[in-house]
Amino acid sequence: MTETTGSTATPESGNPEGADGAGGTTPASGEDKALSRRDRKRAKRGSDGEKKSGKRARKGFFARLGLFYRQIIAELRKVVWPTRSELVQYTTVVVVFVLVIMGIVAALNFGFSKLVLWIFG
Repeated sequence: MTETTGSTATPESGNPEGADGAGGTTPASGEDKALSRRDRKRAKRGSDGEKKSGKRARKGFFARLGLFYRQIIAELRKVVWPTRSELVQYTTVVVVFVLVIMGIVAALNFGFSKLVLWIFG
């Protein structure tokens, strides 16, 4: 198996002394390794805190609405739709389950109402 140095999955792969960085080598970007991911992200932004333009730049309302619609269509294409017989079977199971639970609740309701009437008259 070949080992890739500098991989984001295993940053310690190029460090023979261990993963804690005690080998005395300094990272290439200096303090980047000491900063958290959030701090590095903030440092990449401009000095006034605005995000850079590009792929994630703020788009107009209709552009965002169009993107949302395209994402909905793409997700619906991934759905595995049931066949007609599966749909009938699933619906039957749900209706039977609901009827059984309704019967249990109705029986408990009837029993508790008779119990309350017997106790309090």
